[in-house]
Amino acid sequence: MSTALLEVQDLCKGFPVREGILLRARAYNQAVDHVSITVEAGETLGLVGESGCGKSTLARCIAKLYQPDSGQIIFEGQNILKLNRRQTLAYRRSVQMIFQDPMESLNSRHSVEEILTEPFIIHNIGNHKTRREEVRKLLDIVGLPASACSHYPFEFSGGQRQRIGIARALSLKPKLIVCDEAVSALDVSIQSQILNLLLDLQREFNLSYLFIAHDLAVVKHISDRVAVMYLGQIVESAKSDEIYRNPLHPYTQSLIDSIPVPDPSHKRSGEILRGEVPSAINPPDGCRFHTRCPMVFDRCSHQSPPMHNRDNHSAACHLLENPNR
Repeated sequence: MSTALLEVQDLCKGFPVREGILLRARAYNQAVDHVSITVEAGETLGLVGESGCGKSTLARCIAKLYQPDSGQIIFEGQNILKLNRRQTLAYRRSVQMIFQDPMESLNSRHSVEEILTEPFIIHNIGNHKTRREEVRKLLDIVGLPASACSHYPFEFSGGQRQRIGIARALSLKPKLIVCDEAVSALDVSIQSQILNLLLDLQREFNLSYLFIAHDLAVVKHISDRVAVMYLGQIVESAKSDEIYRNPLHPYTQSLIDSIPVPDPSHKRSGEILRGEVPSAINPPDGCRFHTRCPMVFDRCSHQSPPMHNRDNHSAACHLLENPNR
């Protein structure tokens, strides 16, 4: 039996594409297609990929904001897809989420104190006095003054609003926090502050993170392991240092080679990734990356590659069977 804090097994989630007067489903957008990942206690799993590859859909399934079509989500040995309403409420105390846009995720009509008090009210924790004390502790933890309580989200900068979002996620003392593009909407200088805050909180509270981003430089800074997602599927997974030092999948190689280097004389080692991500409504046969892969050969267009595992480094690519091609 797995000892992982979170284990996602063969998860699928699609969305119907409705057309016509009766809005009948004519096709399905398969956002998540047989995805399996694990997150250990106290670690950070980075999930990377281009926009539209299914990262956020996977995150919302884990947070129980979406109901998957099939598969399992095991948290501390329990399948959360079979929980009743009372059990789901308890699960939400253990798994919280930080969203990409703090302005959209915070109620602009509520003060900071009301926003941070709401989780305690929903879960019936404490009384008015203890809740006010906890709110001030949370603000101090994320580096905001107690005077912020009386202010509203629009009165803060983007970085300060994200600190409020982090404080809300911490309020119920979760074990896992899903960070869905938590720094991508922030300036670069503010990104580093928020990343360092997340690392400090992880050490202090023994948190686990599922950190979703499309910026591989950011993911490298914070992650213990990295999973690369393309068109609804995981194509590579390994420890952070290993995947940056020795990427096996051509897609991962292209993503890493695209990381900006502050050196005008730097020469890129690989080819520039060209073309658009195919539609998840009608994905290509075989390897889903073959329409853009610079190393494509005949088998790629009609046979889906299995996941190969070498010393805890997994990748789904036919080149691992045919390294001389």
